[in-house]
Amino acid sequence: MPRTTQIFCASTLYGAATLAAALDAGLFAPADRRLLVVTNNAVNPEITPSVDAMPGFDRLRERFDEVLSWNETISPFHPSGWSPRADDIPMWERYVRLLWRLGDDEVRLAVESVQVDPALALCQLFTGAPVDVYADGLISYGPTRDKIDPLVGTRIDRLLHLDLVPGLTPLLLTEFGVPAELVPSEAFVKVLGELAQAEDELPALAPDTDDRPALLLGQYLCALGILSDAEEEDLHLRMVRGAVELGHRRLVFKPHPVAPARWSRLLEDEAARLGAELTLLDRPVLAEVAFQRLRPALVVGCFSTALFTAAGLYGVPVARVGTDTVLARLAPYQNSNRVPLTIADQLLPDAADATAVNGWTMPSRERVAELAALLQAVGFAMQPKIYPGLRGAAESYLSRQLNPHTWRYFKRKRLTSLALPGAVPAQLSFIPRNATVRRLARRARALKQAATRK
Repeated sequence: MPRTTQIFCASTLYGAATLAAALDAGLFAPADRRLLVVTNNAVNPEITPSVDAMPGFDRLRERFDEVLSWNETISPFHPSGWSPRADDIPMWERYVRLLWRLGDDEVRLAVESVQVDPALALCQLFTGAPVDVYADGLISYGPTRDKIDPLVGTRIDRLLHLDLVPGLTPLLLTEFGVPAELVPSEAFVKVLGELAQAEDELPALAPDTDDRPALLLGQYLCALGILSDAEEEDLHLRMVRGAVELGHRRLVFKPHPVAPARWSRLLEDEAARLGAELTLLDRPVLAEVAFQRLRPALVVGCFSTALFTAAGLYGVPVARVGTDTVLARLAPYQNSNRVPLTIADQLLPDAADATAVNGWTMPSRERVAELAALLQAVGFAMQPKIYPGLRGAAESYLSRQLNPHTWRYFKRKRLTSLALPGAVPAQLSFIPRNATVRRLARRARALKQAATRK
């Protein structure tokens, strides 16, 4: 019988930890070889540490027979922008099999974000290999963001995901009938514990320490064009103010790895003005490692997946900041961040509401069912061509549940284009198609721009 090789692909330490937990839980059949292919998708991978250079990775390495670099394999191409041309696939497969010493091995793939490169390129390269997909945080509860070639989609056997929202089933890849399978939380927590033990440059606070800090999770949304620099600065300042208003005087800010250093200085100044002390956590560690080492009394963020691991896996109180602002600014409507935003906005307490933060508990089965109905409507509005079967669910939800609160998750223009409840009233539907109205609108915009320039 031919030798079997399992190839796992990871671009983040969080993803590698998820794979390690799945292996520890016995979710992958025995194989002759297990290869971990790490890919550095940073804009400038030459100056950005790869997964295998991150603190704690050595604790994960032992699960695999060998660790390989996708960047080196396809050099000088960038992983996020390269995939093999159809005519070149046989040549590339022979090259990779030779380079990775695969011979005629039967290959099975485990990848993340299968709809985009580099995961998609790997699936295209090994034509016919069965595929497992493991979920990238909260995004798995939303629709597949791009239409996947059936030659890839029909080879996907399952979606492995963490139980971030107990009772909520992922929508990702259901267009191919792919079943979802849970990675046990206890296995994931065990792996995270290994990473925390390897991190000796973070202080470890005793669980009974009275003055435990509030941990603020920074994001870098301006890099995605969602917020401006000033708006993102304000988002982080709101985190500081919210934590202080909730009674915390020791704050730890964990910035996004590529966020500007000046943001941290602004936050330190604002904390000092409010009578608090802010410490910058500039170590490139997982937020979950910080949970275990710092034992925070509160975790504040916008829509980070780490808010849900803090609450669900470690029982740490959490609060959200700025989800309403980001929802209003998020474009285009099908942006895949819309689903994590919607989940955080629906389930987590606002940092400005002390009563809600202090009394928050994990959502009930009824709340999760309400969220599932909302996500079906949002999912259809995001990707109607991929999920046409969800139109009925979307129409039902919008006709019954559309109100001043739920409007934040939809755009009237989007509902109108899809002929869904909540669209422009029928008596006004002639306006977008009326040539005279369009001409007057263009004239008004031109006059406004001219006045602005004066």
